[in-house]
Amino acid sequence: MIPSIETVSREEITKLQEQKLQEHLQYLQANSPYYQRLFKTHNIDITTIKTIDDLQQIPITTKEDLQHYNDDFLCVPKNEIVDYVTTSGTLGKPVTFALTDADLDRLAYNEAISFAGAGVTQDDVVQLTTTLDRRFMAGLAYFLGTKKLGAAMVRVGSGIPELQWDSIKRFDTTYLIAVPSFLLKMIAYAEANDIDYKNSSVKAAICIGEPLRDQDFNLNTLGQRIKDKWDIELYSTYASTEMSTAFTECKAHRGGHHHPELIITEVIDDDGQPVKDGEAGELTITTLDVKAMPLLRYTTGDIVKVHREACICERTTMRLSPVLGRKKHMIKYKGTTLYPQSVIEVLSSFEALNEYIIEVTTGDLGTDKLIIHIPDTFPLALHKKLKEHFRANLRVVPDLEILTIKELRKKKFPEMSRKPITFIDSRE
Repeated sequence: MIPSIETVSREEITKLQEQKLQEHLQYLQANSPYYQRLFKTHNIDITTIKTIDDLQQIPITTKEDLQHYNDDFLCVPKNEIVDYVTTSGTLGKPVTFALTDADLDRLAYNEAISFAGAGVTQDDVVQLTTTLDRRFMAGLAYFLGTKKLGAAMVRVGSGIPELQWDSIKRFDTTYLIAVPSFLLKMIAYAEANDIDYKNSSVKAAICIGEPLRDQDFNLNTLGQRIKDKWDIELYSTYASTEMSTAFTECKAHRGGHHHPELIITEVIDDDGQPVKDGEAGELTITTLDVKAMPLLRYTTGDIVKVHREACICERTTMRLSPVLGRKKHMIKYKGTTLYPQSVIEVLSSFEALNEYIIEVTTGDLGTDKLIIHIPDTFPLALHKKLKEHFRANLRVVPDLEILTIKELRKKKFPEMSRKPITFIDSRE
């Protein structure tokens, strides 16, 4: 189920995108209060925007714009809305997104071709280990995409390893959709309860929420820990509510493939200029064929790299690297620039450290202060080794704060959160 546009030349892809871009601009001019105001304020004549490069004439749209003017992004009457979702609020106040029936069809198409790229067929049984409720777009997308692809889905929901294994045995599940660290919990439960997980029906997992690979596309510490225990295929997928589009690995595991019929991507530097392929920059997106709340030059806050080498899956589309980190989550600590993911990589090296929270605060001198909250079950004898590991890998040593398991889990699983919190930004 690979769309033909994803196997043609780069020139043909660009031609399609530029045609869709002009249609997109006309739709915004006619229907979006926010972009009507932006075009007028900046004296932008949309008929002069012909190419992808011409997009640089248009100011970016930020998360703050969405938060402050949320309703002004709506392009359809409210009686055409069939579903509401919200962002997770990781970078501040959650944003509401509305979807029309056509938007749900687009969401299903996106996930179907993404899953197909990861090898899912109509003969597979896909088990969802994340929530389908709580205004979560991703769970709905996974369900709709699996249905469109013709595969079966088991909607187990988050947590409960016992029910996950019962469902695998009962329905012969072949693919899991899961947060990678939850796979380790499933493995631990199986080992503690004599479940022969290595000979189960599961052959692959499509992993969300946490990176599996480093910038060279090798498995990172977390991915390798899973693979060493359970020899199944591990696929990464990256998406967001704002994009309504996923970048999912194929069997080559060399980055998440772009769907050019659904989204225009730019990777820009701090001055808003495009970076060279292979250089890190902020992912900026323009959604195509979204009816309710389309976006134009929206900065995601995620730092990525673009790769265009030929892929063995025969797609000619560009691919995104694993996310290096979020721009707003960058930490300046004792002269070293860090992203939370590099800290997570160190923490993942310790099997005894199954739960933790990374927090960055403002210190007495107005500089960033890094704190790792760890459970009191983490052996005291390993504290020194953990600090040494930080010093060797990141050249800095954070403060360790010991919490009871109950205290840690209360911080990690807030009542209104749809997913566990591993990073808290408490800077002023």
